[in-house]
Amino acid sequence: MKYYIIAGEASGDLHGSNLIKGLRKSDKEAQFRLWGGDLMEQEGGKLVRNYRDLAFMGYVEVLRNIRVIKRNLDFCKQDIINYSPDVLILIDYPGFNLKIAQFGKKHGIKVFYYISPKVWAWKEGRVKKIKRYVDRMFSILPFEVEYYKTFQIEVEYQGNPVLDAVTRAEAEMESREAFLARNQLPDKPVIGLIPGSRKQEIKYNLPVMLQTIRSYPGHQFIIACSQMIERDYYLKLTEGYDVQLIYGQTYSVMNHAEAALVTSGTATLEAALLRVPQVVCYRANLIGMLIAYLLLKVHFISLVNLIMEEEVVREMLQYKLTSASLKAELDKLLYDQQYRQTMLENYDYLHDRIGPPGVSERIAARMVGILTG
Repeated sequence: MKYYIIAGEASGDLHGSNLIKGLRKSDKEAQFRLWGGDLMEQEGGKLVRNYRDLAFMGYVEVLRNIRVIKRNLDFCKQDIINYSPDVLILIDYPGFNLKIAQFGKKHGIKVFYYISPKVWAWKEGRVKKIKRYVDRMFSILPFEVEYYKTFQIEVEYQGNPVLDAVTRAEAEMESREAFLARNQLPDKPVIGLIPGSRKQEIKYNLPVMLQTIRSYPGHQFIIACSQMIERDYYLKLTEGYDVQLIYGQTYSVMNHAEAALVTSGTATLEAALLRVPQVVCYRANLIGMLIAYLLLKVHFISLVNLIMEEEVVREMLQYKLTSASLKAELDKLLYDQQYRQTMLENYDYLHDRIGPPGVSERIAARMVGILTG
């Protein structure tokens, strides 16, 4: 069968690549046309657009690039017609993908949505579009199943694919000594800085994270750098700070860190599954955050707290994210053993709630099963 898969950011690229592996196992004749990134491309198929050309974050950035988005949308629609796939598989990225879902439905193409838009947090009006244009939703958050049932939308949950990525990484993880030696790092405890994968995220969150460095002379700070961001961008932000930049080793940085400061997103769940005590950070454009505060319908923003339905990790948002508040929380993670142990025990409960590994293969097999009847 012919699959047309669209992902608009780094996490979608990761999940899309693992899904492609699973689809190839269940469908030996699978062919792929892709909007994604390097990881998806490595699994085979034709990469039409890289998500770096698609990722605009926040209201202001979207408005500034509205013409680019429109051109990409028009191109995508024509490309779908030319390719004539058996199914569209849309991965998160709702502003773009829901328009493509409508287009696909109109042209009689089966539409699968993998990784639901966070309609339970805001923009619940999108539920109507999902019900109208999506043939089957594949969720990666357990509480979404009950949520969608209230709208008579059938949702399948097979687990969270982040677990697959983390499980594979853990199996290949090198020792602390090897990690330090390979990266020419001193033998000091590590605090990881995970500032996000987009420039907008890094711009607003990394400077506050860096302000904690001088309070911990006995530790070394390492930034897990996104491979999509040029080194000079990090160097400008980190000038004057004693911090290491390491590319392409986010899981290793997390795994060997005593604690981590993490920008909200998939990384919060990755850190939890790797059992890294963390503080969740999030600052953004002021206008965008004001709009978000008005529209958000949930009490938490981190995936860890959303899945657990309680505050397992501390979230520091916008004006509450300061060097003083970060230091106070980091002190507890590093020096309060009971506080630290409680967080780690909650991570174990989180792992149980998500389910067993093998998620991507189970989802792929289910997709193929539906397509072949």
